[in-house]
Amino acid sequence: MIGKTRKTFAVFKWVAGVVFLLFVVADAMSWYLSVKLRPVITKELKDLVLNATDSLYRIEFSRVNTNFLLGNASVSNVKIIPDTNIYNKLIKLKRAPNNIYEVSLKKLTIRNFHPFRIYRDKLLNVDQLLFEHPTVVMINRQFDFNENRPPRPNKSPYEYISKFLNVVSVDKINLKDVSFKYINKNGVVPEIDSVNKLDITLKDWLIDAQSATDPTRIYLLKDVLINLNDYQFATSDSLYHVQLNEFSFTASTGKLNIKKFGVVPRYSEMDFGRKVGYAKERFNIHLSDISLNGIDLPLYVKKQEFAAHEMNISNGYVSVFNNNELPGQGVERMGKFPHQLLQLIKAQLTVRRLNVSDVDISYAEFDEDSKQKGTITFEKTSGTILNVTNEEKVKAKNPFMVADLNTYVMGQGKLTVNFRFDLNAKNGAFSYQGELKDMNGGVLNRITKPLGMVQVNSGVVKKINFRVIADEAKASGDLDFRYKDLSIGLMKKVEGKSRLVKLGLFSMLANSLVIRPDNPDAKGKMVSASLYYQRNPTSSFFSFIWKTLQQGIKYTVGLTPEKQAEIDEQIARFEKMKKDRELRREARRRRQEGK
Repeated sequence: MIGKTRKTFAVFKWVAGVVFLLFVVADAMSWYLSVKLRPVITKELKDLVLNATDSLYRIEFSRVNTNFLLGNASVSNVKIIPDTNIYNKLIKLKRAPNNIYEVSLKKLTIRNFHPFRIYRDKLLNVDQLLFEHPTVVMINRQFDFNENRPPRPNKSPYEYISKFLNVVSVDKINLKDVSFKYINKNGVVPEIDSVNKLDITLKDWLIDAQSATDPTRIYLLKDVLINLNDYQFATSDSLYHVQLNEFSFTASTGKLNIKKFGVVPRYSEMDFGRKVGYAKERFNIHLSDISLNGIDLPLYVKKQEFAAHEMNISNGYVSVFNNNELPGQGVERMGKFPHQLLQLIKAQLTVRRLNVSDVDISYAEFDEDSKQKGTITFEKTSGTILNVTNEEKVKAKNPFMVADLNTYVMGQGKLTVNFRFDLNAKNGAFSYQGELKDMNGGVLNRITKPLGMVQVNSGVVKKINFRVIADEAKASGDLDFRYKDLSIGLMKKVEGKSRLVKLGLFSMLANSLVIRPDNPDAKGKMVSASLYYQRNPTSSFFSFIWKTLQQGIKYTVGLTPEKQAEIDEQIARFEKMKKDRELRREARRRRQEGK
């Protein structure tokens, strides 16, 4: 029994030794073939790139390493370079693409290229091409002759490879940690943008007799996947960081997803304007679960036109703050309304439908007089915005961007509002109408006290209806404000005190002589307000809307400019009488002490 076991073990050792020897021999032969065939492979690889690209590109590299046993190879110090002379000839022949590329990387890895199929069946099948840390430069020039061409090569690369191979296919082309630079040469001065840390996967790249005309392929590919994680860059003015988290795009479905997007100010609310040196709106934006559907990748690659059927934004907040204690910049802010800024975007952009869900919006100002911050919030904002575009062809069919939104003012009163923006209007023309109902007036103190120095003691907002036509200079319209049991308190800032002080006497007079407690009143008489507001050219879009509606609300309750001036005059007179009385009292005290 022991002798039999020893005999079996001896046989096993011989078999293992033979197998090992075969592997050594095969590896040696693989090394030998690699060395001997290196010049041939080098030539064939360079010829393949030249032939497959109609001589537009050439490839340069320092070394090729191959392992025929495993079917792997690597190419070092790779550069893929466009030939400008050939490119210029193709332009004259009206066959040039809109984009040319420059690619450089330290190492290109080719995995599982199945060498025996090349010689036996004239098939070059590669499982993976891996580009590690490549630098890609994309240069764009748009040509009229490419206007209606499909996303396919002008001439099939098969015509160039068919002399040597029947099929060239790569299952996956992975570009890891890409540094990407885009150069737009369509203007007088080239414009350059860049992004780093991209991961790009190109799936099922195929050259055969049919692939160039396959309508399911994009430039011979079945799919393109783009991913970008935890990317951040500073804006050109260094006031913000823009943050992207979990950005992903799939070309076959036209879907783009962003887990988180942020525009994060680098300074606190009060320090922001001080850093700039004047009153400037500070934005703080955090949005989650952003998705776009129906993106046309070939259109973007060819013409840098971004077109999508639908965009969805769920969850997040937009916060706007301005410190009015600081001096204004003194520059008129004309042409800065949202739809005007959209037209200033150099790239052509169209989103047919933008859906917003559960986004909180706030607008706040720090008031110079009260030394307090007033805030108005629009919580759980949802709705749709249609025809978001700066594309002339789209605007020719429909020149209006329309927004229908629902939100809760101060988290309480339900507000529905419709905006209609004229995308072609040079003066920023737009209109809006809406309805606010069912809100306790006291919640408005967060904005009325700091910015208007008026406290709402009591009152119930039944309904506010408004209709406004506006442009960047003025707004006009009408406002109906239905409310009950309104009582207010007038406030003032007292030196040395952090809180506003209530003017008891004048508040009582205002409530009894000026303020309408109910609208409609007990007799059913309804007071409406006509709106006409001249915009301060330096004020923002948000401020313009708020102050226009605030004017109508104040007029409705009785605080017209005439009544406000009368109240202010009475307050000034009272303050003077009080000061005179104190001076007389002080003089009398000094006389008594002099005795």
